[in-house]
Amino acid sequence: MESLEDRVTALEKDMARLKERLEPTRETSSDWIDKIYGTFANDPIYEEAMRLGREYRESLRPKPKKRRKR
Repeated sequence: MESLEDRVTALEKDMARLKERLEPTRETSSDWIDKIYGTFANDPIYEEAMRLGREYRESLRPKPKKRRKR
């Protein structure tokens, strides 16, 4: 059976490895956009998704009131 010290040491190593994987990289916040820029260029499915989203947002806008003729 492992001693308590050995078990704690193993846990500390595992924890250090996990923290290393989870820590954000030192990239600037704008770097992510550079990585994905142009990913959906000329993609008809993306264009359709954008059209449907725009159509939905426009449907939520209040409609102008109709004027009564005098």
